[in-house]
Amino acid sequence: MDDNTPIISGTPAAARTVDASGEHEARTGAEQEWTAEDLAVAEGRDATPENVRRAQQELDELGPAAIEKTVP
Repeated sequence: MDDNTPIISGTPAAARTVDASGEHEARTGAEQEWTAEDLAVAEGRDATPENVRRAQQELDELGPAAIEKTVP
């Protein structure tokens, strides 16, 4: 199976990785570093100071879960 296979068990090719056993594992949006501005925009909001502050509070309170609920 290659990375061009569009979907396997509901996991798009771009979200798959292969571990040492050759098994595919899904990656999540929280595996990369996110800023409060990134989160605000991902939630469909403009990156205004108010929205960025709210997103920073979410990141501070929820950690990676703040990303997971928006960008699974």
